[in-house]
Amino acid sequence: MTSIEICAGAGGQAVGLHDAGFRHLALLEIDKHACKTLRENVKNHPDWVGCQVVEADVNDVDPFNHEQLVGFGLKPGDLDLLAGGVPCPPFSVAGHQLGEEDERDLFPRMLELVDQLRPKAVMIENVRGILDAKFSSMREKIVQELEDYGYGFCGWELIEARDHGVPQLRPRAILVMIGKEYLKDVKFEWPVGGKKVVTVAEALKETMRERYAPYGAKGKEAFENWLKNAEKRGTEAPTLVGGSKKHGGADLGPSRAKAAWALLGVDAMGVANDKENCRPDRDLFRETGPMLTVEQAAIIQGFPRHWKFEGSGKTARYRQVGNAFPPPVAEAVGRAIAAVLRPEDQQVSESAAAEASLVPSARRGAELSPSASDSFNDLEAAVV
Repeated sequence: MTSIEICAGAGGQAVGLHDAGFRHLALLEIDKHACKTLRENVKNHPDWVGCQVVEADVNDVDPFNHEQLVGFGLKPGDLDLLAGGVPCPPFSVAGHQLGEEDERDLFPRMLELVDQLRPKAVMIENVRGILDAKFSSMREKIVQELEDYGYGFCGWELIEARDHGVPQLRPRAILVMIGKEYLKDVKFEWPVGGKKVVTVAEALKETMRERYAPYGAKGKEAFENWLKNAEKRGTEAPTLVGGSKKHGGADLGPSRAKAAWALLGVDAMGVANDKENCRPDRDLFRETGPMLTVEQAAIIQGFPRHWKFEGSGKTARYRQVGNAFPPPVAEAVGRAIAAVLRPEDQQVSESAAAEASLVPSARRGAELSPSASDSFNDLEAAVV
């Protein structure tokens, strides 16, 4: 099934929809660092052949005539899915919640693209704030316009990422609408997820072991202390935030989030250097516990380890992670959409899919990353 995604960011939604069986024709994004991340991950990769990373303002992209898209020869109705995580600041409780009055609101452009492309299905994600009562009339307008284009309303659903194997509290509001002709004989079913919560200790155990391994007995003791503390707490992480370009360096969130991270033995006042450039006293051996690397923050978001982030420094890379849509959630919703569009192709049982969604992403895609299953002593010996 084919898809185009707007406001693709660093690829969280794209990774999830790809795993759900969608082949991306194009990923549209305006941020140069995120575009570099997308290009580096999809280029020369056999599973992403033909995917165009379009670095541009979505308002300026004509899906039929843009130089990177014209080769697809798209006609209205050809595309299976148009998806996007339109900017959340207009609806975030952390902002002024100006909604339609906010110049960053891209819902109108998304609706224009739906009208032009007439995809078989539409998926839009945003922060939970868009479900507030103050935006009810706006939501009704969006749904009504899409219904006028011939789409059936499948719902505005609040999905909690931790229900889908993401070791983080991260609720997302998702709108799904599908061409009415596809809903005649098949009902759209929202994914419910599993009951088992993946904890921070489970998700980060192997990468934290890898980080401490080069420092011998001192590192082993520090790792074991961190793991014991994290396992004792036994919870998922608080919501990661990407922060604003207008402010300074990255950290893991506001005061309440920092306090929650402290209980998990993590210093949330900043982001650590990758293990290759580790400054041990700053990044690992702090009285308040280690800082997280960009890769570990990505694992907390549900990214597979083989997905690498590009940018001018760790702050630019971390912001891409903090603003991302968790891939396992996108995959779950994508599978639900695919079950309506191509019911004959759905061969994975619900129980198998639920089990797969609960495998920590640190271990998924292991064939594309260095083994994380070695013992601490093996890792230490390898470093020596």
